[in-house]
Amino acid sequence: MSDQENFDRLREGIEEGFDAIFRAHYAALVGFADSILKDRPAAEDVAQEVMLELWRRRSNVVLETSLKAYLLQATRNRALNRIRHRKVVTRADPLAVSPAPAPHADRLVLEEEMDLVVRRAVRELPDRCREVFELSRVHGLKYAEIARTLEISIKTVEAQMGRALRTIREKLVPWLPEEGGF
Repeated sequence: MSDQENFDRLREGIEEGFDAIFRAHYAALVGFADSILKDRPAAEDVAQEVMLELWRRRSNVVLETSLKAYLLQATRNRALNRIRHRKVVTRADPLAVSPAPAPHADRLVLEEEMDLVVRRAVRELPDRCREVFELSRVHGLKYAEIARTLEISIKTVEAQMGRALRTIREKLVPWLPEEGGF
């Protein structure tokens, strides 16, 4: 069944519709939240909260875009709220420390080393640029969906993607053959 069919079933209170949506999108929501929070357990909590809220508000949810875009926007908003909350807690308790991302394992194979370079380049992108890149390349959203999800113009999405791709290419130059380029 399509997302729309499952969403229609969800709105009718049919649990199988919700289960299908959960199975189809949960992992992607966790990954997206983790890319923002850099904290896997917190990302799992955010994805679960988004899914729970979808179930609770099922009869009132209005999709202006695709279900996937709606879920990613809800996940982004919750993740950013969690970051804001962390900052408030840190200000209130200067000894509170945010968990650091897990270090990457050493790579022995050239392909794995290049993958690491790409991941680092993506991680070092400015926040908005990274968000646009990941929504496009990791989550498969179209530029128009990204623009609606992040509440920016399509031109801004295009500019941010161009910036992300240029930055990644620059980081990969030492790994590419001298002839042929990228």
